[in-house]
Parts: sequence; structure tokens; C-alpha cells
Amino acid sequence: MRRRRVLSLWFPRLASERVLRGLACDGPFAVVLRAGGGDRLHCLTAAAEGAGLRRGMALADARALCPGLVTRTADPVREAAFLSVLARWAGRWSPLVGREGGDGLVLDATGVAHLFGGEAALADEIAASAARAGLTLRIGLADTRAAAGALARHVARPGPGGAALADPGAPLAVLGGLPPAALRLDADTVAALDRLGLRRIRDLVALPRATLARRFGMAAVGRLDQALGVVPEPLAPEAAPPHFGVRLSLPEPIGLLSDLAAGLDRLLARLCPRLEEAGLGARRLRLEMRRVDGSDAVAEIGLARPMRDAAAIAALFRPALEPVEAGFGIDRLRLIATQTEPMQARQLAARDGGGAAAGADALADLVTRLGNRLGFENLQRLLPAESHIPERGFLVAAAAWSDAAGDWPAGPPRPLVLFPPEPADATGGRPPRHLRWRGMALEVARAEGPERIAPEWWFDDPAWRSGLRDYWRVETACGRRLWLFQTPQVGDGATWSVQGEFA
Repeated sequence: MRRRRVLSLWFPRLASERVLRGLACDGPFAVVLRAGGGDRLHCLTAAAEGAGLRRGMALADARALCPGLVTRTADPVREAAFLSVLARWAGRWSPLVGREGGDGLVLDATGVAHLFGGEAALADEIAASAARAGLTLRIGLADTRAAAGALARHVARPGPGGAALADPGAPLAVLGGLPPAALRLDADTVAALDRLGLRRIRDLVALPRATLARRFGMAAVGRLDQALGVVPEPLAPEAAPPHFGVRLSLPEPIGLLSDLAAGLDRLLARLCPRLEEAGLGARRLRLEMRRVDGSDAVAEIGLARPMRDAAAIAALFRPALEPVEAGFGIDRLRLIATQTEPMQARQLAARDGGGAAAGADALADLVTRLGNRLGFENLQRLLPAESHIPERGFLVAAAAWSDAAGDWPAGPPRPLVLFPPEPADATGGRPPRHLRWRGMALEVARAEGPERIAPEWWFDDPAWRSGLRDYWRVETACGRRLWLFQTPQVGDGATWSVQGEFA
């Protein structure tokens, strides 16, 4: 029977090297994580460790020791996503790849090492590939998952030639001299073992199992047995992300727009049922077209709402097909939903026959057409916000990634155009009868107000440090309707400013 072999890949600087892929920093750098009521160093570069910093150190102590330290806040979600990418990368060397904590991977290397020239050559190839990607990697190889992880974290060195390889059938030979912490025991158990003088794994093996379990619990015995191979430890491979793609090979090359549209219809008729079965809708679609000369043409669209209606998607996709150059003809089509979102069934309201839903869909389709021409980032909508301050009474959101507000909060009317306050010379009482603003002399015909707005004390906004404002809606003799406010000042009367203009 073939003996099982397990590879452990440990990325000790995963979080920091992920951030540094988009940040230029040659000096000490660390990723900071809030823990225990304060910020602590979560992951460090080699330069930071060379400056005397250690993982788990308080950020204040680290800055005192290294004033030039550059930090960024940890992002566990993106770190997990980055590790998922590395799991797919590691799939080239093993069909079974799983996670090992938040910064490691474990591979089932049983029966695959000979494909790469042996275990040492396999480890060197993985290490060289990681080095080319700018990642620090330590590799351990043993009969058990626990033993391979212990070697990776306590024996191996980064780079090709630094892997720690255990001979088959002899786990204790390589584990015996390692500290008990290599068995993934908790800190309290490790400290208790150290007080009793049990500072090596071989010291634990020499103890009777009953004594070890009574003093330190069954968890310690279980970890030891897993490392020695007495108790099996399963390797759960990470599930592959769902892939929504369909392909169509054509017996004869095509080049007309109508033929491309017909091929797209056939692809959508196969793709949309798969999306519906998964409860998803497409948010981004990519059509890859292979020409007979081997070159590729690509058409891609984004959608302002998750969709799986083949006819509706085809209508939105047609403008993206028009600029495609078929060359000598296209003989293969491939359609991929590169981005999907959950899409739940909607209950149509009986009182309007579904008209409200149809109107929302029509608006989303309009955003789709404009977004594919102008860029989705350039399409924005306003949403209400809980604030009486004019500048904070709304939020600007991406139209394709937000829902339109139903009813805006009722309140006094607001101007169509809002701009930073502009000083105005006002005379003739309160409200004023005459204004000079933007070089124009204006006469006030009608005025409504005042509406008093107080600054929000929990925000330190320099524009509102002058205190209360009394707003007036004034209509001038020439027809301009302005939003005018007065800022009372002790001893100096009042100052006037214009902040908006009504339609």
C-alpha cells in the first residue's frame, strides 16, 4: 500500500506581501490588526523584523522602537480571497488542496512527486514559483498533515532548497526535537508543559498516554497522535468556485452581425437555465470569439441588475457585437458569466400588475446601456441621508450598485442646484430687499422663511463653526429664486450668503 505524503505550504508574510503588491515601500512595513482593545502588529516584512519588531507587539511600542514604520490595516476578507487564489495556483501540483489556517495550504502529494522528478524537485519547483510571484514560502513534507505543518513552521527556510522533508515512516525522527508548540497546542498548554520541563515533542512521547490526558486534556493527546500518524487527520480540499460558461463550435465560419447574434442567442439559452438553477443572475458577461486565423475577438458587457432572461440580455448585448471585426470568419464562441449575484424570485404587486417592477427593470436597462458606453463609474444617483445639514442631506452612490430611493423624507423644499456658500451684500432688513451677488444687483420680490438649521455638534465641520443659520427662499424681480441664509454674529449684526438656486 502506498504511504500517504502531505505537503504543507506556509506563507508567513501573506498579509503584508498582499498589500505590498500595490504599494511601494522599501522600509519597515507591517499590517495592523485591532485585538485586545488596541492595535497590534499582525504581519511584518523582513525589514520590520530586522528592526526588532515582532508579531503581536502593540503598535505604540512598535512606533517607539521604529519611528519609520509604515502600516496598513488588516483586511481578513481580502486575505482569505488571496489565499483562495493561491489554492488554485497550488492545484497545478496536486489535485487535493486545502487550507491550513489563515496563511497556509496543505496538499496531498501522494503519488505525484515522481511527475516532477522527486519530492525534493517538487518542493523546489513550488518554492521557485512562489519566489517569482514575490511571496515568502516555507515548505514541509511528511507522512501526516500535522508533521508537515510543524516542519514548515519550525524547520523549513524560504526559497528553493529550504524545504524540510521527512523520510517516509519516520515522523518522530524529525519531530522529536521540535517544541510542543509545533503540535498546534494552545498557549496555556505550552506554558504548562514548559514549567514541567517538557520542552521537546520526544518528552511527550515518553509519557504514558493516561498521564498526558489527565494533566493536559485529550486535545494534547489527539494532536500528538495526529502528528505521529496514529490518528488520521483528513484533508478537506477547498471547493472550486462555480463556473458559468458555455461554448459553441461552428461547422462553418461566420462573420455577419446577425449570425453572431444568433450564436449568442443559442449560448444564452444554455447559460440562463444554469444560472436559474443556482439561484444567480449575471452581472457581467464576456463573449470570446475565435477567428479561423487563431486570433481572438472579445465583447464584454456589465449589467446594472442581476439578470438571467436570455432575450433581455441579448438585446443589451447587441451594441457590444457591432464593433466586432470577424476577419476571415469566426468558428468558435464562448460565453462566460464572469460576475454573478444571488437573484431571488420577486412577487409582483397585484395593485399595479407588476408595473413598478417593470419600471425599475427599464431604468436598470437604461443604466446598463449608458454604463457600457460611458463607464459604470460615471453613472451616479442620489440617495437620502439622515441629516438637516444641506451638504449632508444626500449620498452619492453608483447607480449600477444601488437601488433607487422610494420616497425622500418630507421636509422643506431644497434648491435644484447646491453650491458652497457665496457671500452676498444685503440691505433693507430681514429678509433683505436688495442683494448684490456675483456682480449682479438684485431686488427681492418675495421671500419665505426663516428655516433655522443648527450645526451637528458631533461633526467638526469648519464650514459650520460660525453657528446657527437662518435660511430664506427668495424670488428676485428678474425671476431668479435663491436660497439665502443669514449667520447671526454677536455685536456685528448679520452676514448673508447664497448657497443654492431653485428651478
